[in-house]
Amino acid sequence: MIKASRLLALGLVLASLAACAVATRIDAAGDVHAFLVSIRDGDKTTFDAHVDRSALKEQVRARLMAEAAKRKDNEGDAAAIGVLLGKPVIDAMVGRMIEPDVFRAVAEYFGYSAQTPIPNQLVIAQSLRPLDDSHVCVARKKDAPCILIFRNEDGVWRLISFEGDPKMLRTPKHF
Repeated sequence: MIKASRLLALGLVLASLAACAVATRIDAAGDVHAFLVSIRDGDKTTFDAHVDRSALKEQVRARLMAEAAKRKDNEGDAAAIGVLLGKPVIDAMVGRMIEPDVFRAVAEYFGYSAQTPIPNQLVIAQSLRPLDDSHVCVARKKDAPCILIFRNEDGVWRLISFEGDPKMLRTPKHF
């Protein structure tokens, strides 16, 4: 009888955790949807409302600097020195990367072109992976690495990290 009650208690705890994860995903999905629509529509105001610009800028800058520093060839050495000496240039470059039109390539990577309808909140929720109570990630496939990480900041889910290929963050060739 004791084993049955422990199993029941464990089952209730697991069900509660699963319900929290679903609620987190549904909550985050509304803001991720708004983020995707802002990219598609070029809506800078809504885009900025769903991006923690300082956190994302710091993360992208650190990533670019780390990638330049780990290159083993002469070009890598020059790039690493350039990154260290050119921090203001890197900051300006990264600042220009955090725009709706630049993230359009990321949206297209996930299958959302300008002609593709963006799915509703429930469909998006299914593709989100909770990392903890205040972070979710978006990956291309269920078991794939995270590409975008969002954090709940006072009730708004905001992009804080881009883990994809930095080459995806490019300015469009034409408008």
